[in-house]
Parts: sequence; structure tokens; C-alpha cells
Amino acid sequence: MNNILTIVKFTLAEALARKVFLFFAAITLLVLLGTLLVIGLVDLETLMGITKATEQKQLMGEIVSSIELLIVNPLANLGLLLAIFSSASFIPVMLEKGNIDLLLSKPISRTQLLIGKYCGVVLFVFLNILLFVFGIWLIISIKFGYWDASFLTLSLIITYTFAILYALILFFGVITKSSIPGMMLAYLIFLILSPLLLLYKDKLNEFISSEIIKTFLDGLYFIIPQTAELMGSIMIDLAAGKGITNFQSILTSLLFLIIFLVFSVLLFKRKDF
Repeated sequence: MNNILTIVKFTLAEALARKVFLFFAAITLLVLLGTLLVIGLVDLETLMGITKATEQKQLMGEIVSSIELLIVNPLANLGLLLAIFSSASFIPVMLEKGNIDLLLSKPISRTQLLIGKYCGVVLFVFLNILLFVFGIWLIISIKFGYWDASFLTLSLIITYTFAILYALILFFGVITKSSIPGMMLAYLIFLILSPLLLLYKDKLNEFISSEIIKTFLDGLYFIIPQTAELMGSIMIDLAAGKGITNFQSILTSLLFLIIFLVFSVLLFKRKDF
């Protein structure tokens, strides 16, 4: 366990040295400043004056969660794309001649090394996402005087979505020693496959008459990580303080994460360096 924590710390230090953390922090700061300026222009008295006093508390909660989600949702999706791009090279860099030789000479197993690197990258992304979500929540809560800490759970579901995709990047990074294949597949799932499969499941399945095609698409829906649902309906429910009502997409995506993480470790242990 101590070895894994050491690699986690080393990965965070690597992110700082490569200015990746500072890059995300700068973007987050700009977004928060923009949010502060826009929210400062909102006339709260006019906004709430159209309702009865007894209805204002409920309406306030709906307004606050809607504004928070309106800001966070598109920026979180953009942030995930940037996180995938910036973190995809961590494994290939680790596997470069010289770097991997030095790491393997230490009293640490290959499993601990790879798991530590994975956890370090996920923790790095989580810290940036938490900073962003907390900043948005703080600005809007101060403005409206309405404090609902359940909104902060969005940082967990966003990080979880990244962790799923990064397991795929890790796997292909170990196989190819390149960041490109895993990164492109992660983008393919996040931007195209998962949204299309969710659309099929919700609206298009009744228009398909072929049982073979429907069976194939149903199977694909459960195999491909359901990032569109995680960043869609689940995020909306969390922002509204409803919690998670359907764990199916979380559990099937978790299975995807575990499978690729296990295979990554097994392949890494068998590789010659």
C-alpha cells in the first residue's frame, strides 16, 4: 500500500512538473471569474418577486440547481476531453527506456506501479474537477443565499466517468506504448458510441424491426461504458439533490473499468523491458 501511495505522489509531482495541473487551474480560474461576473448581473429581487413567499424556497432550490447545472454540464464535458488529452501520455512516458528501467529497479511490484500510476492520474483529475465544481457552487450559493452541498457530488460522478475511460487508455498505453489509440477510443466512446446507444435505448429501439440488430445493439449498450448517462440523467439528478435512483449504468461501467484495469496489470507483468 505504501508503494502505491508513493507512486501516486510521484504522479502528482510529475503533473506539476509538466505544468498540467497549472494549466487546468488557470482554465478553472478563468471560468470561475467569468461565472462571478455573469452571476453578479442577476437581479435576485426581480427574479424572486414574481412568486409568493411560501413558494420562494422551493423555487430558489430549482433556480440554483438549474443555474449550477447549466454552467457545469457543458464545461465538465469539455474538461473531460481536456483531461483525456492531457493525461493520455502518462503511461507511454513511464514506459520509455530509462524511465521504466529506473522504476523497475525500485523495490516495488509491477502491479503496484501500474495501479499507483492509474490512481495518481485519477486523483490529479479529481482535484481539478473538485476545484471547479466547488468554485461554481460557492459563487452561486453566496449570490442566492441557498446552500445545498449535494451539488458537490457532481465532482465524484465526473471523476468516475474519467476513471472509466482512463482504464481504457491505460490498457492501450501498456500494449502500444502510445497515447493515441487509447485516447481516440476514449473520444469515440464518449462523443459518439455512448450517446448514440443511449439514443437507441430511449427512442430508436421501437423503430428497429430486426431482432438480430436489436439484440446486437442491446448487448453493445451494456458492454460500452454508459458515459452519456453518467454525464446526463445521473448528473441532473445529483444537481437537483435527488441522489442516484438507477445504478445500472454505474455498475456496468464499473465492470468495464475493472476488466480493463485487470488486463492492463496482467499484460504489464508479462512485458519485457
